[in-house]
Amino acid sequence: MKRFFAGVFWIGVYLVFSLSPLVLVLVGETPPGRSFLVELSVAFGLVGLAMLGLQFALTARFQRVTAPFGIDIILQFHRQISLFAVGLILLHPILIFIDDPSQLALLNPIDAPWRARLGLAGLLALLTLVVLSVWREKLSVDYEVWKMSHAALAVAAIAFSLGHIILVAYYVTLPWQQALWAFMSVGAVVLLIYIRLWKPVRMARRPYQVAEVKEERGDAYTLVLEPSDGKAVDFRPGQFAWIKLWTSPFGIEEHPFSFSSSARDPERPSITVKALGDFTSEMEHVEPGTRVYLDGPYGAFSNERHEAPGFVFITGGVGVTPVMSMLRTLADWDDPRPLLLIYGNPTWEEVIFREEIEDLQERLNLTVVHILEEAPEGWEGEEGFVTPEILEKHLPSGEQRYRREYFVCGPAPMMDAVEDALSEVGIPHRLVHTERFELV
Repeated sequence: MKRFFAGVFWIGVYLVFSLSPLVLVLVGETPPGRSFLVELSVAFGLVGLAMLGLQFALTARFQRVTAPFGIDIILQFHRQISLFAVGLILLHPILIFIDDPSQLALLNPIDAPWRARLGLAGLLALLTLVVLSVWREKLSVDYEVWKMSHAALAVAAIAFSLGHIILVAYYVTLPWQQALWAFMSVGAVVLLIYIRLWKPVRMARRPYQVAEVKEERGDAYTLVLEPSDGKAVDFRPGQFAWIKLWTSPFGIEEHPFSFSSSARDPERPSITVKALGDFTSEMEHVEPGTRVYLDGPYGAFSNERHEAPGFVFITGGVGVTPVMSMLRTLADWDDPRPLLLIYGNPTWEEVIFREEIEDLQERLNLTVVHILEEAPEGWEGEEGFVTPEILEKHLPSGEQRYRREYFVCGPAPMMDAVEDALSEVGIPHRLVHTERFELV
């Protein structure tokens, strides 16, 4: 209940700040000779700009803000609401051109006044940001390049837009209007300082180092970490952190990884990484003693957030890592509740933590169902993918099925299929918790 009210509070804060520019339009004198359509376009543009500025707050990873929702939900909301904000901003010039087609001449940057040039520059920066974000992979834009350009384009879009507003000189002349614009502008600058300076400084004060590198099945590696100053950060089982490796805390490159170790051993947290790309493929070359910087913990994907008589975990591939953190923690607590792990993999040899999962069945009331895409000869377990038929076969029966909490983590296509399958067998959405690694 506390998380619910915290969530309602932060949603209310977001709405207040998003809609605050409407006060500029609704209160005070309306500029003479302006039609309703033009005033509506101004309202859309101002609200869209306010939403755009708030994106800095959404991506700043304030733990009090992310805690009620989970940061993966926050970042998904960031993507969707950013597109909505861009739509509102685009409506600003479109409605002006509909009201007076002669205003199309303002699109010519050679002859247009500076207020129009800055507005056009802000709009182009914003559209470039959207194109690079939505089609980054199709355009083969490197992640680090995208991240730097994303921040730069966002700052440029807001700066140009504010310059456009100041030169237009409507809704900025009265002292209280100037105070409101100053507050929003200073707020954006403070958020940038917090993200790019204060957080890295704080990370630099509490570095970690790699204590051990363990090779796992499935081309995966576990990095066991130790805090250099002996002061570890507590985390909940299933949470994750952003990792900076082979760079300074001020570096751009960082990657989110789930903790795979027990939350009862925060002094030696571990992350398990599967070689899937340029960065992750270098894990085997990490040397003990390598300096690591952590930003975290984050995430709402944890069984400790839910009171239930039992849990069901459905994972695929390296998606098992946050679940292993939960299982290891439950084992350390000698938890007697019934647990079910449905674990999909391409082959038997690629089952990460295979031997330890078998051992955990001796320490926990744990049932394990392996599903293989390519089963070896003589395999008597499940084959293929997670389907409603497999779920019907292995999920608890009767009322117990609807008293469990369900945790799903793995590749995006697998998660989509599992969520559909759970819905098909009647599991309410409120009982299903997901963790998606696609945070960019």
